[in-house]
Amino acid sequence: MLVYADNAATTALSDVAKKALFDTTERVWGNPSSLHTVGQEAKTVLEGAREKIAALLGADPKEIYFTSGGSEADNQAIVSAARNGAKRGKKHIVSTKFEHHAVLHTLDRLAKDGFEVTLVDVHENGVVRPEEIAAAIRPDTCLVSVMYANNEIGTIQPIREIGAICREKKVPFHCDAVQAVGHIPVNVTDDNIDMLSLSAHKFHGPKGIGVLYAKRGILLSNIIDGGAQERGKRAGTENIPSIVSMAAALEESCAHMEENAKKIAHLRDRLIEGLSKIPHSRLNGDREKRVPGTVNFCFEGIEGESLLLMLDMNGIEASSGSACTSGSLDPSHVLLAIGLPHEIAHGSLRLSLSEYNTDEDVDHILATVPGIVTYLRNMSPVWENLETGKQPHLI
Repeated sequence: MLVYADNAATTALSDVAKKALFDTTERVWGNPSSLHTVGQEAKTVLEGAREKIAALLGADPKEIYFTSGGSEADNQAIVSAARNGAKRGKKHIVSTKFEHHAVLHTLDRLAKDGFEVTLVDVHENGVVRPEEIAAAIRPDTCLVSVMYANNEIGTIQPIREIGAICREKKVPFHCDAVQAVGHIPVNVTDDNIDMLSLSAHKFHGPKGIGVLYAKRGILLSNIIDGGAQERGKRAGTENIPSIVSMAAALEESCAHMEENAKKIAHLRDRLIEGLSKIPHSRLNGDREKRVPGTVNFCFEGIEGESLLLMLDMNGIEASSGSACTSGSLDPSHVLLAIGLPHEIAHGSLRLSLSEYNTDEDVDHILATVPGIVTYLRNMSPVWENLETGKQPHLI
């Protein structure tokens, strides 16, 4: 039995998205920048997808820019706000300690260029407090960037409240919504968002395509120079088949969001209840304020990498955190940010579900994980020290 439980890393291409991808590849092969009939037909299809995505996000089509994915969109949004702020003598940026590395590494680069970055604490429940964001904003703040839902523990942030604070203080607000769009309601107008990043492969669309929403009036800086595509803000011939497929996947996800969320949350809650019965385990992040499909647990006395390998041998595909850092031996920066010690953060497991998962999948996970945890603990000298009282239990 194969159970895919790593949907926060990537999702399977839906039948709707697959059909849109293949049909568009066959039918629409022109360059939308060309003035001839074939090119203009391609442009019509491109703009139709832009209009569809804009409507689903509560945006204007002219505020939608196509990118290679969430990381590029994050980079362009943050760099644009930084450059705009620098022109006015504002070189301070506010973000949080548990953002995706596409945000944190961009901020590191800007810090080397003379920007000051304030990373606000994240509390044990994995939720940022709006009042602490407000307290961090200064007269020279040129950007606030806070993710909508965390990619490792799945906690949902109070984005609408943070956006309202930024509006009041007249500071641009960027939101990495890669883990939220297609899974929970997101509306850039209602949520007071000035810039937003999303990636198609998180909601059953193709890889390598995403969106940067930038509110009208925000000046974007080019990350990729070349032609005049995307109103001169993102050079390179548009990948029309993937864009159309992304629009189809997002439309399908939004149309079935309520029923999918109900089904997935039921599976998620079964996982949480079952895994909580394992001694010296803990759920990471708020029990209620989380996306429907993400569960993150720590098990004291084991290493996450060993757990993942043994799960894979038993047909369960999972992760210990972000797929973008799976090659790192360092503990998750997200788990450290919510206050877990290194030795606990090392023993993490992320299970992320989609509407394609079943109760039988959850049964298999719950029948398998406890035995593997016990097996690994019995091999561990650390666990022996914990059980004999030489070291105190931390969970």
